[in-house]
Amino acid sequence: MVDVDKAVVARLKIKGKNFEVLVDCDKAMDFRNGIGKIDDVLATTEIFKDVKIGERASEKDLEDIFGTNDAYKIAERIVKEGEVQLTSEYRKKLKEEKKKQIINIISRNAVDPRTGLPHPPERIERAMDEANVKIDEFREAEEQIQEILSQLRPILPIKFEVWEVAVKIPPTYAAKSYNVLKNYGKLLKDEWQGDGSLIAIVEIPAGMQESFFNELSKLCHGDVETKILKKK
Repeated sequence: MVDVDKAVVARLKIKGKNFEVLVDCDKAMDFRNGIGKIDDVLATTEIFKDVKIGERASEKDLEDIFGTNDAYKIAERIVKEGEVQLTSEYRKKLKEEKKKQIINIISRNAVDPRTGLPHPPERIERAMDEANVKIDEFREAEEQIQEILSQLRPILPIKFEVWEVAVKIPPTYAAKSYNVLKNYGKLLKDEWQGDGSLIAIVEIPAGMQESFFNELSKLCHGDVETKILKKK
């Protein structure tokens, strides 16, 4: 069981009635994502109407609403379907994870327009800190990109860009290179030649250019031809 003094409230309101349990914040959120067992989440098996004043839910209400008096089954529904009070530590953890996602998206998709090269993640993070960028831990990372870029541009020259790249791979490496082409971007065209070689056109985020070319070259032992067709 979880330490009651460190527990938070998970709350579910059904048909105008309130049901609450005391839980470990991190374990409750993991449980909502299919990780762990409910008995590891709970600080107590009591089902409350109001935790603050210690008022327990009536047996009749539990039976009427949940069809059972089994505390674990009821707690499962409360945690999975209800609202879990988040600790400041958990919110901080969410924010850090969201920040990493945003940095990764920018690093993969953006370049320095002066050099055409991607910005390293460390440089992007420093710029975000300098610009005092506010991360919303509850919004999707993709939804925040444009407003964050507008805050970064006065500090960090940055441009979102995709490249169309033509690739010719000899027969020896063509088959095992195919997944690399698909994984790095959008495969616009692929033509298998009579000799088993592959000619393809792939659209990749500009920030992934270096790793794309390096991986292809390593896989093909340098025996690969590439040509940038378009930058957009």
